[in-house]
Amino acid sequence: MRFEYPEILNLLWLVIFFAGFLFWMRLRRFRLLDRFAQNHLLSEVAGTVDFKKDKIKRILLVCVVALSVVALARPQWGFEWQESKRQGLDILVVIDTSRSMLTQDVKPNRLERAKMAVKDLLKKVRGDRVGVIAFAGDAFLVCPLTVDYSGVMLTLEDLSTDTMPRGGTNLSVAIKEAMKEYDNVPSKYKAIFVLTDGENLEGEPFIFAKKAKMKGIKIYCVGIGTQAGELIQIENVLGQKEFLKDENGNFVKSRLNEKLLQDIALATGGIYVRASGAQFGLDLIYEQELTKMEKREIATKMEKKFLERFQFPLGIACLVLFVEMCVVIRKKE
Repeated sequence: MRFEYPEILNLLWLVIFFAGFLFWMRLRRFRLLDRFAQNHLLSEVAGTVDFKKDKIKRILLVCVVALSVVALARPQWGFEWQESKRQGLDILVVIDTSRSMLTQDVKPNRLERAKMAVKDLLKKVRGDRVGVIAFAGDAFLVCPLTVDYSGVMLTLEDLSTDTMPRGGTNLSVAIKEAMKEYDNVPSKYKAIFVLTDGENLEGEPFIFAKKAKMKGIKIYCVGIGTQAGELIQIENVLGQKEFLKDENGNFVKSRLNEKLLQDIALATGGIYVRASGAQFGLDLIYEQELTKMEKREIATKMEKKFLERFQFPLGIACLVLFVEMCVVIRKKE
C-alpha cells in the first residue's frame, strides 16, 4: 500500500491531541460534579446520563477524525497499466558563450543572466522538450531535446566561456546546428530561442535565418546587454580580474547589436525582445507566442496507475459517524 500524500498522515498527531482533549473534558466534568455534589447524591443529580455511552461516543469521534485523515492521504494499492500520451513543443535554446557575454552591463553578467532566464523558463514549460546549444566561434549541442528539465538545469550550470574550444562569435553555425537538430523532428512548429548580445564576428547569420524559415523554423531572439555597452571583464591566468584588450592593447567594449537580431527574427516570422532587469523576454515569448502553437504528441508509453482506495477509510468514517449519532447518552426512564 502507498499514499499519494503521505505528509498528510502527520495530522494523526493532531488526532492524538484531539483525543486527549476530549477525555480531559470528560475528567473535568467529573471533577466539577464532585464539587457540586457528594458521591451518594450524584445518581440523583446526573442519573439520566449514561457515562459509559458518553465514553463510547468520544471514542467513535476520534475514530472518525483519524479515518478522515487517512482518507485525505489517499491510500492506494493495486495498479493497472495505462497508455500515457505526452503533448508539447520542441524548443531549442541557443546560448552565446563568447567572452563578450562576460560584460557586466547586465548583472551579474550577460551569460549568467541568460542562464538564470532559461532556468525560470523551465519552471513554466509543461511537457515541452527543451534542448540547449552553446556557441561562440563554433557551436554544438550540449543538451539534446528532452523533458528531463533537471538534466537541462545541470547542463546550464556547466556552461561558461570555456565551453567552446574556439573563440569568437558565429551566429551562422549556431543556427545551422539548430536546424541540424530539427532534421529528424516531425513538429509542424519548431522554435529556436537565441540568447546573445548580437555581436557577430564571422559568417552570414541572415542567410541561415532564411534557410530556417524554409524549414518552418521560427527564431526568437533575446538581446542581452545595452547599446551603450561596457568593457569586458575576464580572469587572467593568476585568477585576477582584468579588462579584455585587443591586439593593439586597446580595451574592448561590447555593445548590443539589436539590428542584426531584429532582422534574423523578422526573416523567420519570430520576434525580437530586448532583455531588461524586470522582464528578460523568454517568459514573454513563451506565453504570447509558443503557447498558441499546435503541440504534437511527443511520446507514448505505458505507465503504472495506482488504484485509489480512499473510499474505504472514508466510507468507514461515515459509518462510524452515523453510529456515533445513534448512540444516546440519556438513560431511558
